[in-house]
Amino acid sequence: MRRARVTAALASVAVLASGCSSVGDLLGRDNAPKPTSVAPQTPPPGMEGTEKFYAQQLQWERCSGGQCAELEVPLDYAKPDGETIKVSVLRVPAKKQSKRIGSLVVNPGGPGGSGVDYARSADFIVGSGVRDRYDVVGFDPRGVGRSAPIDCLTDSELDDFLGGDPTPDDAAEQTEFASGAKEFAAACGSNAGPLLGHVSTVDAAKDMDILRARLGEDKLDYLGKSYGTYLGATYADLFPELVGRFVLDGVVAPDLTSAEINLGQAKGFETATRAWAQYCIDEGDCPLGSSVDEVMQGIRDFLERVDEQPLTKTGDAAVPELTEGWASTGIAAAMYDQGMWATLVEAMRAALKGDGSELMGLANTYADRNPGGGYNGNIMEVIYAVNCLDKPESSSVPEHAAAAEASTKEAPTWGPFLMWSSLTCGSWPVKTERSSEPPKKVTAEGAPPIVVVGTTRDPATPYEWSVRLADQLAKSSLITYDGDGHTAYMRSNSCVDKPIDEFYLTGKVPQDGLKC
Repeated sequence: MRRARVTAALASVAVLASGCSSVGDLLGRDNAPKPTSVAPQTPPPGMEGTEKFYAQQLQWERCSGGQCAELEVPLDYAKPDGETIKVSVLRVPAKKQSKRIGSLVVNPGGPGGSGVDYARSADFIVGSGVRDRYDVVGFDPRGVGRSAPIDCLTDSELDDFLGGDPTPDDAAEQTEFASGAKEFAAACGSNAGPLLGHVSTVDAAKDMDILRARLGEDKLDYLGKSYGTYLGATYADLFPELVGRFVLDGVVAPDLTSAEINLGQAKGFETATRAWAQYCIDEGDCPLGSSVDEVMQGIRDFLERVDEQPLTKTGDAAVPELTEGWASTGIAAAMYDQGMWATLVEAMRAALKGDGSELMGLANTYADRNPGGGYNGNIMEVIYAVNCLDKPESSSVPEHAAAAEASTKEAPTWGPFLMWSSLTCGSWPVKTERSSEPPKKVTAEGAPPIVVVGTTRDPATPYEWSVRLADQLAKSSLITYDGDGHTAYMRSNSCVDKPIDEFYLTGKVPQDGLKC
C-alpha cells in the first residue's frame, strides 16, 4: 500500500522473532564470530572514487540474533570523499559452516523495512537447506532504523498524520489534506538533515554492492520481497555482472509511474478485500452482509460513518478516536496475510458496535506502532522519503482529485485512499535528477536469469507487476502462485519453496512459467 508498503513477512517479524533460536544456539562453536580479513575489491563501473569503501574491513561483534557490524558508505556518491554515514548490518551465520555456500542478502520491503530485523528471523524467511548453507545477511538501508535514521515528526505528530482524513470529499477537505501533506514534507526538510536528498533506491543499491564486496562475495546472492524487489532490480540494472542467485518476490516494477503504482495497488487491495469478504461470508454470520457486494458496500459505509463520527473506544490512550485513517489502515493490514482474516472479521464485528480497539490493534501492526504510543521503526516516514526521490509526482490538488474520482470505477473501496496518498511527494523539499525523470524499464542485460515470483491476489504488489518485470528482464524465470496475501516464498506451499531453495543451493533455475 502506498502509505506503507509493508510486506507480510515484515509485519510478522515480531511474532516470528519470539520463536527464534537463542543467540547461543545461533552462535555455536562452528559459527561463532571469527576475526576475518577480506581482500579489497576494485569498485565496479559507476562507483569510481569509492576505493576506500571497497577496502574497509567489517568489525563483526556478537549481538542479539547474530553478528553485527557497521558498513561505512558515502553520504553522496557524487562526492565520495565527503561526509560518510554508517549502515547497520546483521549476519546470521550458516548452521553448517563446513558446507557454507556464501552470503544471502535479504530485504523485506517497505521502503523502510528493517533488513536487520528481517535477517534476525532467518529460520523463518528461507528454507532449512538454505539456512544451513548460507549466512543470512540483512541491512537497514540508509535512513532506515539503525542506519542514520530519518525522523520527520514526533510520535504524536505522526499519530495525527496517520489518523488524518485520507479521502477528502470536498474543496475544504482537499485544501486541508494538501496543507497536511505540505507540513509533513516541510518537517522532513527541516528535521531529516542532508541525508534526505540521498536515500533513493539507487543510493541503497550502491550501498548493497559495497556490502557484497565487504562480505567477501564476488557476486551478490539476494532475496528481495515487495519493495525489496525494486531494490534488487535496480541493483541488477546497475551491476548486472555482479548478480548471483536473485529471487524477487512480490514485484514493484521500477518502470511503474507513481499513478500506476497507486491505481495498481488500489485494484490489488480491492481484489484482496473481495476475497476476504467471501471468507467472511463462508465463515458464517458475517457482520457486513451475506454477499460479496454487500460486504464491500458495508466496509465503505462504515468508513464513511467513522469519517463523520470517529469511534471513541480505541483501547489506546494516545489515540482517543478511531478515524477513517486509522480504520482504513487496520483493514488494510489484514489484507497482507490471510492468517489475519479471522482477526479482521472480529475487529469489524466489534467496530460496528462502537468498539474500535481491535481495528486499532491491526493498524498498530501495520504501522509498526506500539499500543499506547511510540513506533518501533521509522517506516511510516521513510516510505515517503524514498518514494519521493524515486518517482516524479504532481503537486496539483485538482489532478489528484480527478484521479481519485476516476479510480472509483475499478476500486471503489480503495481507489481514493491510494490516489491521494502520494500528494505529499508533490511538495517534497528535495529534488534530484532521478526524481524529475520518468521511470525506466529494467533489463539487467548481462545478468544471469533472475527468478521472479508473483501471487495472483496479492494486494500490495499486483501479479501483473511480476509479469511486467519478468518480461522486461533480459533473462528471467517467472513463478506464479495462485493464492492470497502478499508474496509467496516461505508463506505459501512447497511448489513455490522447493524450486527456490534448489536455485539457491545448486544454481538450477526454476522452470519459467511454473504455476503453483
